[in-house]
Formats: sequence, C-alpha cells, structure tokens
Amino acid sequence: MIDLTNINIILTGSTGILGGSILKTLSEANANIIATGTNQNKLDIIKKKYPKIITKQFDISKHSSIESFVEDCNKDFKNKIDVLINNAGIALDNLTIRMKEDEWKKVIEINLSSSFLLSKYSIKKMIRNKNGKIINITSIVGHTGNIGQANYAASKAGLLGMSKSLAIEYGKKNIKINCISPGFIKSEMTDKIADNFKKSLQEKISLDRFGEPEDVANAVVFLCSRLSDYITGETIHVNGGMYFS
Repeated sequence: MIDLTNINIILTGSTGILGGSILKTLSEANANIIATGTNQNKLDIIKKKYPKIITKQFDISKHSSIESFVEDCNKDFKNKIDVLINNAGIALDNLTIRMKEDEWKKVIEINLSSSFLLSKYSIKKMIRNKNGKIINITSIVGHTGNIGQANYAASKAGLLGMSKSLAIEYGKKNIKINCISPGFIKSEMTDKIADNFKKSLQEKISLDRFGEPEDVANAVVFLCSRLSDYITGETIHVNGGMYFS
C-alpha cells in the first residue's frame, strides 16, 4: 500500500465517478486533500463521507478567480501544495460541421485553459518549496482522435503538449509534470455511449472490457508518491491495450 501521509493534494472534478474513485484511493493512502467541484450537494456528501477532506465549491471556468483559488488552497495547506491533479473536464460532442463555435470554445477553455491556469499558479507556489507534482488527466482520444469529438480531442492533445513543455521548464525546480491518459473507463461519459457502439469499441480493447475508475485512480496514487520522483514529461496509458504509444 502506498502511503501519502503529509502529502497535500488539490483534486479538481472530485464529484464525478472518476474523481470520486481518485478521491477514495487518495484518502485510503492518507493524503491531505482539497476536493473541488461545482455541485455543493455532492461536495456535502463527500465531506460527510470523508470528514478530514477539505471541500471547496469552485467553477474552474471562472478564470479570473483561479489565482485566488490557488492562493486559498495554499493557505489551507500552510504554504505547501505538493500535488495538483487536473481532473475536471467536460465533453460537448458533435460532428465538426454541426459543432457550434461555443461548443468548441467551452471545451477548450475548461479542459485546457483552466488546467493551464491552475498549473501556472500552483507552480508559483511549488517553486518556493522546490518540490511539486502536477498530474493532468488526458484521454486516449487526444492520441487517436474520435468521431464527434474534435473539440474534446484537441483539448486533451493540448494537455499532452502543455505537460511536456512544463516538465522541461520546471524540472530543474524539482517539479514533475505527467499525464494519465485513460481509455474507455466506466463513467458518466461512457454511460452515454449507445450499446451497439460500446460493443464495437470493446472489440478494439485487448483486455476485452472497459476499465474501472479504480484503474485510473491507482495510477494517480503512484504518480503522487515518492515512487515516481524520477518521472516527468511522461504519459501513463490506462486503456486495456486499446492504444499503444
């Protein structure tokens, strides 16, 4: 069992299925966690289930508030942010010729631009401690593309390039930036896929099944731990053999 005692972690998108699994696994590893989301009712449930976790209602699309949000988290953690996990994201699928400009912009702004700003302001805090990690949750479609997801694929591919750039810029400050790229994991997003399309997708997966949220959460805990201290600029693929980089 990996022990994350005294490791301070900010987790965005904590109220979804994947975020909830990450939260549970981090909690079991004894991490100190600030869990964020937009749904206060779901955050209240998290707080009741995990009393030691700090919950914050925050909309990462509010870019002008991100700097102050990170500042508040830093104060809660007594000036020691160890890990930022950029997990929050949205999908607004549509074929390209039908995709509205707002559908394109909203996905890019939340999935990519918000993650950039959260990383930017967290890195400023991490530099002072000469230590830190950022984990960006990307997606298999950022590598392969997908029908009806030009905006989503672009945002996730953007995270990959951004992460490599940040890893180069801040490696000498002992800040490690990595990605986890899930394949098709049981979640709110995959629940919306039509059954016939799910079957065709599963046939492309070497392990012949969709992944569990815990499969991603386990990779997150590894990257949060000292076991990954010499890894940066990399992507861990959690896709059951659907795609090999």
